[in-house]
Amino acid sequence: METRANNLNLIEKEEEVLIHVPRSTLFDRIQGCSNIAESRPKSYNLTELEEEVLIQYIIDMDDRGFALKLNSVEDMANYMLETRGAKKVGKLWAHRFVKRRSELKTCFNRVYDFQRALCEDPELIEEWFRLVSNMQAKYRIQDCDFYNFDETGFMISIICPGMVVTSAERSGRSKAIQPGNREWAMVIICGNGEGETIPLFLIVQGQVHLSNWYTETDFPVDWVIKSTSNEWINNEIGLE
Repeated sequence: METRANNLNLIEKEEEVLIHVPRSTLFDRIQGCSNIAESRPKSYNLTELEEEVLIQYIIDMDDRGFALKLNSVEDMANYMLETRGAKKVGKLWAHRFVKRRSELKTCFNRVYDFQRALCEDPELIEEWFRLVSNMQAKYRIQDCDFYNFDETGFMISIICPGMVVTSAERSGRSKAIQPGNREWAMVIICGNGEGETIPLFLIVQGQVHLSNWYTETDFPVDWVIKSTSNEWINNEIGLE
């Protein structure tokens, strides 16, 4: 037995010299241990397969218009860990996971109405344009006679944040003081299929027109302006 053990030690030393690998490393490989470069850090928590499944789920939900928040990603990871009896992930795991994976990123979402999302259905859009094309061919309607109408409202006396220059001794952000009185204005625009537009229709709050609206500003002469009590359009103004 002693002679056999000495022979095994001799063989291991010869292999160590031939492949230039430390004896401890060679022993670890014989025992089935992987090297550090190939092993996954314990902070990853999930296996490679579990991460791929989670990423695919996140992308699928985003494509459907239901992008997940970080806490939802954390819940999904904890659910997979729970199925195999592992510990839950930490509070910052989801943030680090998204930052580590190039397929994902975080951004601010915006609320989108369901009915408006339905209007982006390619099949519905193509069907609508097909009907318009048939009507145009049937009645010989020219592109210049197709008009699109739209309206938009914006708030007056609102200052948007931006880059400013301040004293180097100032601590914290600089504040821009804006007026406390806020008013709404509405703009109506209409253009045809050849890119031509009719003069804009501007609706503001007020009882009468003031001459300085036109004489002391760069207000275009062909624009139409109308004052109302609540700066909103109504049937009377629409007909006008």
